Amino acid sequence: MATAPSASSREPGAHRSSGTVVWSERFLDYSWTPEHPMKPARLKFTMALAESLGLLDGVEPLKPEPAGRDELLRVHTADYIEAVEHAGEPLAPPYGLGSPDNPVFPRMHQAASIIVGGTLAAAREIAEGRTRRAVSIGGGMHHAMPSSASGFCVYNDAAVAISWLLDHGFDRIAYLDVDVHHGDGVQRAFYADPRVLTVSIHQHPATLWPNTGWAEEIGTGAAEGTAINLPMLPGTRDAQWLRGFHAVVPGAVAAFRPQIVVSQCGVDTHREDPLADLELTVDGQRAAFRAMRDLADQYAEGRWLAVGGGGYGLVRVVPRAWTHLLATALDRDIAPETPVPQDWTDLVRTMAPNTEPPRTMGEGGDITFRRWDGPGGTGETGDARADRAQRAVDTAVLATRRACFGLLGLDPEDPRD
Repeated sequence: MATAPSASSREPGAHRSSGTVVWSERFLDYSWTPEHPMKPARLKFTMALAESLGLLDGVEPLKPEPAGRDELLRVHTADYIEAVEHAGEPLAPPYGLGSPDNPVFPRMHQAASIIVGGTLAAAREIAEGRTRRAVSIGGGMHHAMPSSASGFCVYNDAAVAISWLLDHGFDRIAYLDVDVHHGDGVQRAFYADPRVLTVSIHQHPATLWPNTGWAEEIGTGAAEGTAINLPMLPGTRDAQWLRGFHAVVPGAVAAFRPQIVVSQCGVDTHREDPLADLELTVDGQRAAFRAMRDLADQYAEGRWLAVGGGGYGLVRVVPRAWTHLLATALDRDIAPETPVPQDWTDLVRTMAPNTEPPRTMGEGGDITFRRWDGPGGTGETGDARADRAQRAVDTAVLATRRACFGLLGLDPEDPRD
């Protein structure tokens, strides 16, 4: 097995920080139509909030370059890349472009390429030993397919970065996806590759697009067991979601022994998100980010690459959640009760006057949860609604563990695994 780069492989004099933030104003060029739910202002508001809180004091963001054609060809077909380059021209083939989800916008190829370049820059910083953690909130376009745009995603930056890492010293990569939508594009890219563990926790595919991500989707050939899917029913709240996460993800990661963890940190799991039906709070999302950071620390020598993804609560959700993501990567954790700075509130009221800004960095979400205790265990609380929701999550947990855990050398029914 190849050995991942260590600190000794760094260039002489290179500085190794605990975390790197990848950012470019060019990320804001990834802009669909005024009516489209994915608005670049969500990124602008996030960076403004992080700066207002002093989170980025002394941090020089890394400015990426656009990904080149050779890098995009790691995942995408040449004819699709050409179609994106010429999108909107007469007789240009569609390849998923021009739909309500993926309308054509000016300089689409350039805007999508800088997103990929950001995630690649984060991967390089880690692979070359200059940092242990890197985050690019502009990334996370996990639905893009080899020859088509899908679900607001033109190029699949996470898949491109994972492919690059596989060619640069890594042969065991864990990809953890907590977006409300199934991470279908990344799963597809590595469905037959045993070097990549893909784990997706998402709203149940019977109730939400893209209608994939069933527990039975486990990988193929030598990669059986390395695709893991945990579907959650609509209405799932923080405590139940975290119970499910901790019943599946740590055991799978421990068994796989990754050299690096790549996380897609979509925040459309929030209870206010207009496109989905889970009921997490910012507090629950913060707990998920911290759990993934801890897994990278425990099993991957701290190597953690985090990207953004979905999330359409423009003011009240995305800026707070991804500011917590930045804080988590930088080891500058922000307490949920921290007041939101007045200068950021003033900015938001100017740019989005019809939305009431939040007052604190948390929402008082209940993130305490009872750990999964195996089939037949209850862990019930006496709260009828919560207990029904927990039983639904436990049913999903057991189905997922039975589908995959044996292939990873684990006991599906033993809560210690």
